[in-house]
Amino acid sequence: MDLIERSKCVITEEEDLSLLYSFDNFPIFMGCVEHPEDEDLFSDMNWWISKKSGFIQLNPLIPLDVLYAESHDSGAVGVLWKEHHRRFAEFISNYSCKSVLEIGGAHGLLAKNYKSIFSDTDWTIIEPNPEVDSDVDVEVICGFFDSDFKFTKHVDGVVHSHVFEHVYQPKEFMEDIGEFLEIGAMHIFSVPRLQVMLENGYTNCLNFEHTTYLTEPYIDYLLSVNGFSILEKRYYQDNHSIFYATRKTGNHYLKYLPRNYEGNKEVFDGFINEHLDIVRKIKDKLDRHKGKVYLFGGHIFSQYLIGFGLDITKIECIIDNDPNKQDKRLYGTNLTVKSPKILKGVDDAAVILRAGVYNEEIKNDILANINKTVTFFE
Repeated sequence: MDLIERSKCVITEEEDLSLLYSFDNFPIFMGCVEHPEDEDLFSDMNWWISKKSGFIQLNPLIPLDVLYAESHDSGAVGVLWKEHHRRFAEFISNYSCKSVLEIGGAHGLLAKNYKSIFSDTDWTIIEPNPEVDSDVDVEVICGFFDSDFKFTKHVDGVVHSHVFEHVYQPKEFMEDIGEFLEIGAMHIFSVPRLQVMLENGYTNCLNFEHTTYLTEPYIDYLLSVNGFSILEKRYYQDNHSIFYATRKTGNHYLKYLPRNYEGNKEVFDGFINEHLDIVRKIKDKLDRHKGKVYLFGGHIFSQYLIGFGLDITKIECIIDNDPNKQDKRLYGTNLTVKSPKILKGVDDAAVILRAGVYNEEIKNDILANINKTVTFFE
């Protein structure tokens, strides 16, 4: 596997990166698989910060065809995600886009929600791993959106949801969208609130897929320098997503580069130190606990805890609500994923739970519907 070097700040293009922290030999895929353990791939996950801009980024990077060789079903299951897709579709509908190109549409859930409002919308998805249900009336293109992408249809809006944070070159991505759209066209997107997530210690904030700390000041700056005017911002939940509605106007309202080296470094260092402490506390709880122990999340949540030193020898298995992950193995581990329903009737069961914004939803479901005696190690 030939790694991709990203030795310059992707915002300023200056060679002023300083190493923040390294995770040795981290699994490159954050999903669940059926292939043997010896086929898993690992790489050091090294986080750097630009001394000038304070922009945090990963270097080196995993080749895209390796990283996205298959889908990990993120964003397809759960009350929060279903509500996100519905709310974001309603947000887009305020701008009455009739011909839409969606970048990274995955399961087609956003398109399905939007077309329930405007059924005659001409909606096209470009996505490297499309898994769109047959009942969703969209055109699907298998591939990546970049400067080489050719599209003959008229488009009055480009849409993407939780894609921007996955882009290796956010500056070039914004430039490509700016070149693709005509003056007056809409650019509407949803991004995770990465600053809030990192401040709250959420382990799904930065990883091999989310390779930059793409917070609002940098997003606003990139929009401006590429001629997009922000019409509206709306926050979905306090710690989940930001909805942006922008129009290509050719106006450049922000001239100054965001600079937040000290603030971003402090937040990142706090995230690292907090998790080293959390894993130490979980170890103490595991040493005292006499019953069975389970780890929630066939995803990056669990991989991060293991990367911080969580001992998995005492863990029965991983539990996850997504049926597409169940009876598979979490990549980079020997742990099989099961439904939380296996907790039913288990006395003195404990669940290690660090799933960020989804914690309460997961905990409440287990206690109310499966086993009210479960103890949670958080």
